[in-house]
Amino acid sequence: MKVTEKDVSYVADLANLELTEQERTRMVRDLNSILGHVDSLSELDTKNVAPMAQVSDRFGLDDSKQGSERFAYASRDDVHEGLRKSLPHDVALANAPDSDGTFFKVPKVIEK
Repeated sequence: MKVTEKDVSYVADLANLELTEQERTRMVRDLNSILGHVDSLSELDTKNVAPMAQVSDRFGLDDSKQGSERFAYASRDDVHEGLRKSLPHDVALANAPDSDGTFFKVPKVIEK
């Protein structure tokens, strides 16, 4: 798949980016170079390479554990010793430069 200047212009427009002609040309070249490299990886012979679900298997975890148990070390309970109640709604709005009494009012930043 080749990236065209039309593709780059479309994505830049979605991202609200203003690219110069030189930047668009460079982006087309760079993206096609990246895709060319990724495409060259498909030429590698991988039939003797075992599939891997996670690259973190190499960290010496207990092989007797299966599935998500093997990665239990990577998660924790969502607790924090410094938890406190949220700021009351009226106090939060008290210093707002502009509000409608319920929500903060902010200036519009997207002009499209």
